This record gives sequence, structure tokens and C-alpha cells, in this order.
Amino acid sequence: MDRQKCCVKLSVRPSRGLLDEKFAVLVQNVPPGFQLTVHARHKCEDGHSWEAFGHYTADASGTVNVSEDPSLGGTYCGVEQMGLLWSLRPVPGSKPGLRMRKMNVQTPMEVTVSAYPGHQTEGFADQVPLAGVVVERWYMAPGVHRIPISDDGVTATLFLPSGPGPFPGLLDVWGGGGRLVEYRAALLASHGFAALALDYLTPKVTMGTGKMVGNDYFEKAYRILETHPQVIGSRIGMLGLSFGTSVSLKMAVFSQVIKVRKCVVCISGSHVQPVDGTLEQIMTYFNQNVEKTRINEDNHVIWRDLLLPIPTDLTLKVGRLQIPLLLVVGEDDQNWPAYESAMDMKEMMERAGNSHLLTVLSYPNTGHLIEPPYSPHFRVSIFKTIHVMVLWGGETMAHSHAQEDAWRKILVFLRENLYSGMKPGVTSFL
Repeated sequence: MDRQKCCVKLSVRPSRGLLDEKFAVLVQNVPPGFQLTVHARHKCEDGHSWEAFGHYTADASGTVNVSEDPSLGGTYCGVEQMGLLWSLRPVPGSKPGLRMRKMNVQTPMEVTVSAYPGHQTEGFADQVPLAGVVVERWYMAPGVHRIPISDDGVTATLFLPSGPGPFPGLLDVWGGGGRLVEYRAALLASHGFAALALDYLTPKVTMGTGKMVGNDYFEKAYRILETHPQVIGSRIGMLGLSFGTSVSLKMAVFSQVIKVRKCVVCISGSHVQPVDGTLEQIMTYFNQNVEKTRINEDNHVIWRDLLLPIPTDLTLKVGRLQIPLLLVVGEDDQNWPAYESAMDMKEMMERAGNSHLLTVLSYPNTGHLIEPPYSPHFRVSIFKTIHVMVLWGGETMAHSHAQEDAWRKILVFLRENLYSGMKPGVTSFL
């Protein structure tokens, strides 16, 4: 094989694209039946390195096609076109509890895809590969505009799609970890939605005063989106993850300002909360049940029981939703009782006669952190807010397949409810 080493060809198509676009990996010019390892390596902005790999056997023409050929071992098995991304894991020797999250969406996620001889499981950094190529995965498509927002005390970032506009809008609300998280909003803008990523737990006003924001903070953010000249003010949706689901549902039902919105997407959350409470009061309600916290044999924190059993008291759960609602839940969510909450909401909406507005996507063996497709699965990670190791749940392959399916259906749901006959603008790197 040494003499042929310089002739081995590895290609990735497209080598530059959006994070949610599939790519095809092809290794050519190896001997028929040759065993090799296709390896992916990524170094995060925080300096930590991640890797994934699959074991393959070349066909009679001396070719391995990752899109069609099964991996016989490694970090994933079977025919998994995007296994080199979704099965990424910290390299051996890394500290426990890491979670990969893109911080600077104006730069790509760079992944080096390489081929090594034999079926290997370690020591890749100490070897020279047979061939390799650097792949770029972007959250921002060409032409997407990133606009920092600090108006009226709001800490946010607005992402506008390419093109003349105006565009339907989305208020993107993350969970209890705080900070301004931009990558999902950037990806949504790449699919034609003006998306406002909002920091509501650690905004500048809270960091300066030590006080949590009130409900009016979300209404201010909504007005910023609604009145922007590139946003269609009557076509605005809301997307919440985890604790962001609580915020989204409350605002959708009770806010007199956020009342013309067209739809809501809730991922891995619950409708259980004091319906007339502020953000701080909702947090206090959750913390009243802190004794229900469980610690497993690996010393991982499980919080899903804090909201169980689902209350029957209607003052402790949001209902009366009169717009299309998409619930995305993992049936192995160990952080929130998302599945139980979805089933209760389904019953509530059936009794109210508006079940036609509800769509539930429920995924077996899927955990809490349902991210955009091909993002690595994190069953456990450090929750930096209080520095504990949290069990999120899920099995890697099932969770990863759920992420891909859910993202596709989320985009369809948003297009159907926000575009309504308009043609969505999607930008490609091709």
C-alpha cells in the first residue's frame, strides 16, 4: 500500500455547505478489499478536539462510498452518511462533560476528514493519513446579515436572510443555560426566516442590576422584530427550547403585545408553570420541588421529576392556545417531563376543541438536547450555570436520527404557517 499511498484519493462533496446539508465522502484508488478507517476531527473554539470514525472495506473497484457502504465499527455502525458528524466525541484524554456549541457563527465549523489504513480506534493524531480534506460547515449562508441588537435594554442578535425581503420573523428563545446563543437563529435565517436570537437570563440589564427581566422584556424583543423594515410584522413565530418553551407558551397565550404571531414551536419543554407568574416566579415554582432531584449511580443530575406529576390545576399550566403549535419531544428526556407534558397538552387541546392546531413529534430513545441535524449527541454534560453534571438522556444513533427528522419537519411547519403561499428564500453554497 505504501507505493499507492500518494495515489489514494479522498473527496467530500460539497466541501463547503450549511450545517444541515448532507455531504458525500468517497475514498478511491485503494486495493480491492482493503480495510480502512475514515476519520473526522474538529477543534472547537474553546480548544477542545473532537473525533469520529468508521471502519470500511473497499469494494472490487477499490472504492469506499460512505453514503452507501456500511461502517463495520467505530463511533457509528451501518450505512450512515453523516455519521462522521453526529457521532463526534471528545478525543481520548479530554475532560468529562464537554458540549460542543458554535460561538462565532461568522466562521465555519472546520472538520478534517481523513483516511487511515486498517480498522483503527486510536492514535490518529500520531499518524500521517493516506489522504485528507478540510470540510467547512456553516450556520450562516452567503448573504445572511448578522445585526447585534441592544435597543431598549434588549440583548439579542437579528439574522436576516439574503435577498430583498421582507421576511417572516422568528423569536428564538433558548433554555436555562443563559447567554446569547446564535447558531440556530443563523441557520433559520439561512432558510429564509428573519430570526432574532434572544438572551433573557444573562442580558446586560440583568448583569448590571442583578434582577431577572420581566415579561415586558420579551414584548420589547417582539416589537423590535415586528417593526423592522425587513420583517413582515403579521407573520412572526416563536421557537423555544427547554425553559424557552415555558416563555414561548406564556407569551403566546397571555401577552397582549405578542398576539398576532402565526405559530409556536416548542422543543423539549413543558407547559407547567404558574400562568400569572413572572420569569422569576416561574423559576421559584420549579425550585420548590428541588427535593425531587435524582442523582444516578454515575453522579449525574436528573431534573425531570421536578414538574411531575403534571398538575390538574389549570392555574399551573398554560392552555387556551389558538394558533398552530408544534411540540418536539424526546421520550428519554431526563431533564424535563417533555413527553408527559405533550400528552397533557394534547388532552387539553382535544377538550377545548382545537386539537387540529397541535402537531406532536415524539421520538423514542431521544434525549433533551434536540439540536439542528448532524450536531453531536450529548447524553451528559456540565451545566455551567451551577456546575453540575446533568443527564440529558437519549441514545446516540436514535437521537441523531430524531434531530434530522425533527429539523426537516420544523422547517416545513414554519414555511406552511409563516410563508402561506409566499416562496421561501433558501441560500446555497453551490
